[in-house]
Amino acid sequence: MSVPAVPCHTDLPALDPNRARHRIVVLALDGVIPFDLGIPNRLFGAALDDGLQPLYEVVTCGLQAGPVRTTEDYALLVEHGAEVLATADTVVVPPAYPFVDELAGGAPLPPELAAALALIPAGARKVALCTGAYVFAAAGFLDGRTVTTHWNRAERLGEQFPALRVDPTVLYIDDGDVLTSAGVAAAIDLCLHIIRSDHGSGVANFAARACVVPPSREGGQAQYIERPVPAPSASGTGPARAWALERLHEPLTLPDLAARAGMSVRTFTRQFRTETGQSPGQWLTGQRVDLARHLLEATDLPIDRVAERAGFGTATSMRQHLRASIGVSPKAYRRTFQGVGV
Repeated sequence: MSVPAVPCHTDLPALDPNRARHRIVVLALDGVIPFDLGIPNRLFGAALDDGLQPLYEVVTCGLQAGPVRTTEDYALLVEHGAEVLATADTVVVPPAYPFVDELAGGAPLPPELAAALALIPAGARKVALCTGAYVFAAAGFLDGRTVTTHWNRAERLGEQFPALRVDPTVLYIDDGDVLTSAGVAAAIDLCLHIIRSDHGSGVANFAARACVVPPSREGGQAQYIERPVPAPSASGTGPARAWALERLHEPLTLPDLAARAGMSVRTFTRQFRTETGQSPGQWLTGQRVDLARHLLEATDLPIDRVAERAGFGTATSMRQHLRASIGVSPKAYRRTFQGVGV
């Protein structure tokens, strides 16, 4: 493959010819997802110095050299065994199924994998992509750390490994020598973050352009989590919630909701929290944020009109609530889902 043209690379660092390249070893376990497995090689391979020479050496290994099963209808031939882990500056573990499901169910690390992970040098950086975090967690590498993973597997990770802290909302977490990401595209964000941290924005932006991906999404940006709202019950505060969902565009007050339920404000508030785990105000804001997200994803309504329809009144108010909830502005959210410049 030819090297892409570079409009300007004067800000890329020169590579010391006497210094060995940083070695990244990617561990491919049986059941690996090919897309995730390919991300480190593609991104780190596109990180070049000012002479357009690679800044990283990326090596893929299995527990043994030979074929590795994937989640798709083919296997991959891996030329290196686990012994190369001992030479790593950074080790990356992509997700692999059904192995991850077995760890989530309480299975211990297989002895062969435990022995392989023990080869990793003490000072090596450890990077888990998506549910690859289960592998490092089972090895004890994440004890006392704050980590993330795919939102759909985060709760189980925290339950299975209580010595770590899980933040299921963010794209990735950099905890020094241990870094973890959410699912799929968040692995791209994390690899670019590592390149940016190692060599600066110029190199990371060049790699992003070469791979035709966005150059930067902050790790604290929220994962786009689909949280189905339980159907309101026919008793308690359920009817008031159903009534409110039809009127999110209107000003709704706590006395309005309590009156609709035929309760005092105090009783309604207590019952509401018992049934939903939230205060009425928190619940109402959450429903309005969800409606705004739907309108931003599925319609071309102007931002001001989305704010009105969702009950925020002004675009400024909606922008504040959306940032607080998922970490991005309405325009950025719409671009993510529609791919349009608004």
